[in-house]
Amino acid sequence: MRGLLLIFVCLCLPAWAGTDYSLKPRQIADGTWLLEGSTENFAKANGGNIVNTGFIVTDAGVIVIDTGPSKRYGEAMRQAIAASTDKPVIQVLLTHHHPDHVLGNQAFNDVPIGALAGTTNLLRQQGDVMAENMYRLVGDWMRGTEVVLPTQVLEPGLLKVGNHALRLLQLAGHTGSDLAIFDETTGVLFAGDLVFYERALTTPNSPGLEVWLKDLDTLQALPWKLIVPGHGPVASESRPFVQMRDYLGWLDQLMRDGAARGDDMAEMIRRPIPERFAGISLSRYELIRSVSHLYPRYERIQMKRVNINR
Repeated sequence: MRGLLLIFVCLCLPAWAGTDYSLKPRQIADGTWLLEGSTENFAKANGGNIVNTGFIVTDAGVIVIDTGPSKRYGEAMRQAIAASTDKPVIQVLLTHHHPDHVLGNQAFNDVPIGALAGTTNLLRQQGDVMAENMYRLVGDWMRGTEVVLPTQVLEPGLLKVGNHALRLLQLAGHTGSDLAIFDETTGVLFAGDLVFYERALTTPNSPGLEVWLKDLDTLQALPWKLIVPGHGPVASESRPFVQMRDYLGWLDQLMRDGAARGDDMAEMIRRPIPERFAGISLSRYELIRSVSHLYPRYERIQMKRVNINR
């Protein structure tokens, strides 16, 4: 029996041996730490760690910003926090409902998990399907992960926690319910997925690229000193905003022109990507997805215009 048990354990080891996120927090401002993910796509090799999460150490306790793609990630994040400070975690803030940002919630179910009301509704509607998809994409990293809904409704405005004053902004361009967090104390802006940098943006729940562009205006007008995108490197200058506007403007015009010509989706996804975006991670992959998400809306608008002209 002992021999059979040993064989079973040995067979199981390969599946578990690689599932260590090895998170290494990097301090980016006073009391402010970043856990930076890759700009790759979800894969078994990365466990879904393609996201930027963070935490702020205040004199009242630790604020966590997004919990990552799995229960295992959330647990690793708590260990990383404990290695960085002896302050307890007292609050979680979720920027939006996408799985790489919220499926670590289980590791924080002993503290308030705050989100915009719309984010909670979207996670309630889509969470189980997103979690199932993550299991398919990253495998064993997801073991034991279940959807945990936020427990606290956040309202836009000033949130004071200890010695930090956080400005909570309710925006909509990425998912229809997007929280940006501006720390007025340090000048760090956690933009969530309203800002991608050096990684092509995702559009599955976007209410429209024109909404997203207005949100960028709102964010850039803040007196920020450092911007933390949802995906991609931290920046202290405006290049992430310049790149985002350029990409969104190109994508919008591409689909307007395609709809005006009567192009179908197959033609649209083969359109050349400008050289200036060639170095952005996953640009072709995300173009295909964005066309599938957004192009029918452009076609409907064009059909209405044709009918009006008649």
